Amino acid sequence: MRRQQAQSIGDVIAEYLRESGLEKPLLEREVVASWGELMGEMTARLTRSVELKDGVLRVRLSSAALKAQLFECRRELVRKLNEHVGCEVVKEVRLLG
Repeated sequence: MRRQQAQSIGDVIAEYLRESGLEKPLLEREVVASWGELMGEMTARLTRSVELKDGVLRVRLSSAALKAQLFECRRELVRKLNEHVGCEVVKEVRLLG
């Protein structure tokens, strides 16, 4: 009888999530949940809602000034959010007022 190579439980779970199609929804939830933490306290307080669907992150803000400021760095936001979850989940950020 031949032994299979040992895998860590984390690797086994990650493989299962990928194969079952659950990895992407979990990563999307992580992006939404981590918005306030990654963007800082002030941005979190001025954010009314965050929603990610089909690679588009929609962020509703209560401050026009913050919206204008974040608009200028949308590409950096995409990079930062994707870096946080370890793969490309966010393709575009739409800022709503």
